Amino acid sequence: MQKYRLEGFGGIEKLVAREEAMLRPGPHQIVVRVRATSLNRRDTMILNGTYPLTPRAGIVPLSDGAGEVAAVGDGVTRFAVGDRVTGSYFARWVDGRMHPGIVDQLGCTLDGMLSEYALLDEQWAVRLPDHLSWHEATTFTCAGLTAWSAVTGAEIPKPGQWVLVIGSGGVALFALQFAKLAGCRVAAVTSRGEKADRVRALGADLVIAATETPEWGMKLREATGGIDLVVETGGPATFAQSLIASTLYGRIVLLTVQDQKGKSVEIPSAVYQRSLATISRVFVGSRNELEAMLAAVATHRLKPIIDRVFPFAEGREAYRHFQQGDVFGKVVIDGV
Repeated sequence: MQKYRLEGFGGIEKLVAREEAMLRPGPHQIVVRVRATSLNRRDTMILNGTYPLTPRAGIVPLSDGAGEVAAVGDGVTRFAVGDRVTGSYFARWVDGRMHPGIVDQLGCTLDGMLSEYALLDEQWAVRLPDHLSWHEATTFTCAGLTAWSAVTGAEIPKPGQWVLVIGSGGVALFALQFAKLAGCRVAAVTSRGEKADRVRALGADLVIAATETPEWGMKLREATGGIDLVVETGGPATFAQSLIASTLYGRIVLLTVQDQKGKSVEIPSAVYQRSLATISRVFVGSRNELEAMLAAVATHRLKPIIDRVFPFAEGREAYRHFQQGDVFGKVVIDGV
């Protein structure tokens, strides 16, 4: 069977396609015929050697993959051959709070999904909604669940409140869609004005192009009365404006704390002294939260936004396209 492995870290040349022996499931394991995978920012960080969790040498990359169960081992009760499944990002985190004993991640410390077949413990996988194509189904494990956790966390925004999303990557567009499902109003900041119509078509009520209005924080605050929840994916480049845009008791879910040049988020003291905003973090989510999100996706027949699909043989090209940064939605790699 065909698969990719990272033979070292530090650049795209480390991503190598290989032929390996077919996988066989052990007790409580399933073999998944992978039909599609998708990229996230953490995958490029792992490739470049900048991810905070140390990857295993020779790892099969990518946390996000969807396919059908091709074989089951002894004692498997959660799945049968033919079931449509995706993996859980933190494979050992089933429910409750995160703790150091369950930090293993697919595509980092555990072999991921960029492979013709993947071997998973049955506890590491969940069923997929029937209305999703393989390309659509592979996008939810990381970006989808991160956005879901940000929007439906401890303080769920109420219908009519304002949610701000930044950019047009997977997390931002998922957050937009989930916020609209919750009855919220959504403001969006895009990198360029030509993306505005596409974001409005997804339901954004107010769109600002950062190139045209670089100091957009006060403009958003004046237009909305203050943002109740910011899903902050821009990091150092946008955090100050997000804080300015927030209402007095706003909430900022800070997902990106460092940019590609190593610059970290700084809290502007003059702005923060006038604010009672809460700044919080989320780490994707547990398996139970992934199942809850997919149940909502199935109920509302929600469809993710896909930027581009690459053939399996063009895995490196998919990484290059994703790394250049100007994407709208998810970058997907087809199965073999």
